[in-house]
Amino acid sequence: MNTEQGKVLLPIARAAISRALDVPHSADERAPWLAEHGACFVTLTQHGALRGCIGTLQAHRPLLADVQGNAVAAALHDPRFPSLRAEELGYTELEISLLSPASTMAFGNETDALAQLRPGIDGVIFRYRHHRSTFLPQVWEQLPQPHEFMDHLKKKAGLPATFWADEVEISRYSVTKWRESDFPGELK
Repeated sequence: MNTEQGKVLLPIARAAISRALDVPHSADERAPWLAEHGACFVTLTQHGALRGCIGTLQAHRPLLADVQGNAVAAALHDPRFPSLRAEELGYTELEISLLSPASTMAFGNETDALAQLRPGIDGVIFRYRHHRSTFLPQVWEQLPQPHEFMDHLKKKAGLPATFWADEVEISRYSVTKWRESDFPGELK
């Protein structure tokens, strides 16, 4: 994915949120590649602080629908935040992270798994029975040490930071990401 694709996806996400808030806004949705299946996360920030983030880990619908659905969900249905209000749109920045397919990691124990992680590159999916969580690669900026990253990922899954079991499954993925601030004055 290239810069031009980010210039298409970001306005689509903003238009979807705007329409959900009854604020007229449109975006060009005609690019043929939008019909291909894709998985993305849409992150909203305000003054650098998280305001919502919802996404899809596996491509199961056209990228256009995934971006639109995740944008609206991040704005209105992230359980960590109240629904975004129309008056917040002007100072809310959007970021889209397009995910690669996830690959399951093979490891003997937690130390082995941690040694294989690539800080700043890997998005990580942690699974143990019905517990599941993920962090995008951008989370490495706040949690740069693999053990700290994994501890927070386990807590996010509802487990103690010290938890480990042989049945733990870990997958990783990479992202291509675009932020509205990457395109000053270029987005409609």
